Amino acid sequence: MISPCTTLDPPLAIVAGKRTPFAKAFGALADVPADRLGVLATREALQAAHMQPSAIDEAVFGNVSGQSDAANLGRVIALKAGIPQDRIAHTVNRNCASGIESVVSAAQIIRDGRADVLLAGGVESMSQVPFLFSTEGKKWFMRIERARSWKDRLAIATEWRPAFFKPTPQLKLGLTDPTCGLNMGQTAELLARDFNISRERQDEFALESHRRTLAAKERGFYNDEILTISGDLTGSAPLSEDLGMRKNQSMESLAKLKPVFEKEGTVTVGNSCPVTDGAVALVVMSADLAKERGLSPLGYIHAYSIAGCDPKRMGLGPVFAIDKLLKGTGKQLSDFDLIEINEAFAAQVLACLEALKSTEFSKTHLDRDAAIGELDPERLNVNGGAIALGHPVGATGTRLILTLLRALHSRGLSTGLASLCVGGGQGAAVWLEAAPDRSVSSPSEAAVANETNLG
Repeated sequence: MISPCTTLDPPLAIVAGKRTPFAKAFGALADVPADRLGVLATREALQAAHMQPSAIDEAVFGNVSGQSDAANLGRVIALKAGIPQDRIAHTVNRNCASGIESVVSAAQIIRDGRADVLLAGGVESMSQVPFLFSTEGKKWFMRIERARSWKDRLAIATEWRPAFFKPTPQLKLGLTDPTCGLNMGQTAELLARDFNISRERQDEFALESHRRTLAAKERGFYNDEILTISGDLTGSAPLSEDLGMRKNQSMESLAKLKPVFEKEGTVTVGNSCPVTDGAVALVVMSADLAKERGLSPLGYIHAYSIAGCDPKRMGLGPVFAIDKLLKGTGKQLSDFDLIEINEAFAAQVLACLEALKSTEFSKTHLDRDAAIGELDPERLNVNGGAIALGHPVGATGTRLILTLLRALHSRGLSTGLASLCVGGGQGAAVWLEAAPDRSVSSPSEAAVANETNLG
């Protein structure tokens, strides 16, 4: 029998982590390639862990889109960050869960005894995803390239057609599922209909994401999580904060936005995550080794699960993954102090909340006699989510782990559950525990812990 989830014994210790600011694609980080973003995150994570690059035995990075001039992006990042060339590295891709997959791979490597100290991360430059020419256009360019004389080139040039210069954004193709034919926004529209989630409810959720993100920023929650990118790289001023949040967001402004994916739909750019650039890196090792070395980790991963579901309803992936994790660990939803569900779309997260509390859904799809449970909104995405922060697809899974552990510390809490949906019909979930010997990140965060009734 296949185990519903994987339990890590000993747990995986998250020693330290850092991330770049997240910026909307084609904006402040548009000219910074993925490998450069990964190097920045790696160097800062190592500094936070008080380690030299030579302390890393192996590196794993999640990435979805690839980089044309940096095959095996994880290896390129490792070498450029100064990790010795005899330390191997590779890249993993599980769509939106690629960042979690890098951490899962690191845990497997440690379990197998191949390495002790690993760098696990995720990176995406969605700005630099290339445009693709049509087959006919590519053939024409190749003939021009291979022509042996100017006479031949001129003859081929007369065959040019305007359609040859109408490339297709690879990003558009990547956000469309090849098995069901729906793009990610259309899958969110489907869930909105399935669970009768109104446009107003979606906009309210999006507005709250911005409100919580801005509140977290104002009290300095993200300061120790985000590194500063110099003006030399941005081409402007130094960048030390996420750029997706909107201070003046309102229900009125959200209501003015037109549906993007269906003419009569409810999903808009305002209640969806933006296309984003960014990178995250974590230093990880077994809990036993961290204890042996006298380290004080940020926290631990006790178990993880990865589940499959209908690609047309990929947004429900968190429900299936959470179900497997709970069955495999014997825990209940109420056992977790804080929970993160990545905000790919407001409709998608709201559909997950409906499915979690639905007895009918549990009986039909999860082989349960009763609902998993109702999730308290005050425990969900307490510092905002991807609708405001952004979603660099290869990096988000790693960010969820880093952000959630820091959130637990800031509020004096212990256990967390991070989950996200995955294009293609999958979901991932991770059980986290904040290390008990770490203090809250700032006095303002301590005040939040005292004022917030989170058990």
